[in-house]
Amino acid sequence: MPELPEVETTCRGIRPHVAGRKITDLIVHQRQLRWPVPGQLKRSLKNQQVESVGRRAKYLLLETGNGCLIVHLGMSGSLRIVANGVPPQKHDQVDFVFDNKILRFHDPRRFGSIHWTRQDPLQHKLLRNLGPEPFSDAFSGRYLHGRAASRKVSVKNFIMNSSVVAGVGNIYASEALFLSGIHPQRAAGRISLSRYEKLVANIRHVLSTAIEAGGTTLRDFTRENGRPGYFAQELNVYNRDGEPCPVCGHPIRLRTLGQRSSFYCSQCQH
Repeated sequence: MPELPEVETTCRGIRPHVAGRKITDLIVHQRQLRWPVPGQLKRSLKNQQVESVGRRAKYLLLETGNGCLIVHLGMSGSLRIVANGVPPQKHDQVDFVFDNKILRFHDPRRFGSIHWTRQDPLQHKLLRNLGPEPFSDAFSGRYLHGRAASRKVSVKNFIMNSSVVAGVGNIYASEALFLSGIHPQRAAGRISLSRYEKLVANIRHVLSTAIEAGGTTLRDFTRENGRPGYFAQELNVYNRDGEPCPVCGHPIRLRTLGQRSSFYCSQCQH
């Protein structure tokens, strides 16, 4: 699933191609995504200029003078820039047509979604209850420590809760916990303030490093130009079950937490 770094990579990649440009047409090849593509979307978008391209958690926000387009990439989606006239391929679901190029929504599993709102997009039902962004001042060790008080849920599931912090997905939670020396199954309420401060620093480090690498391609994700992200080469524990820990050499272990694969080192993480 594209996580925050992949969505931020997409945001930065498409922005120069679409910001300040007018949408001349909308072509829906497949309306049935996770939720149906709004029936009036073409009428709302046609001849609208994209004023800005931003991100909130794992959602892309394309603001126009008429409203805001909210896009979620789902499990396997991507947005790609292609030249006008390039025919859609299998799993190309929606085309946002500009004067000399197309912003193409590709989604093999069709778990992605496209929404339209004329209101403040941050108050949309999918966004209004999200926690702070990982790079914001509101996200701190003291904030996490306070939210975690007396909670028995595992720390990994705690930091992956989007109402606690927006956009920390499975890959990057595993990596940040490894760098912080925290066992993913440890109860969130049993972690000290100082360890949460270290965890916040490592969440930011892992996410920013992944963004600079263009995200992580394990299977489906590609950037706006169709190329993969390269952070997979820098993963310490994720998807490395049985391989030696890069710090101590003990085998990386795999455990399922909250129906997600969790990779960790039993020697380095406590």
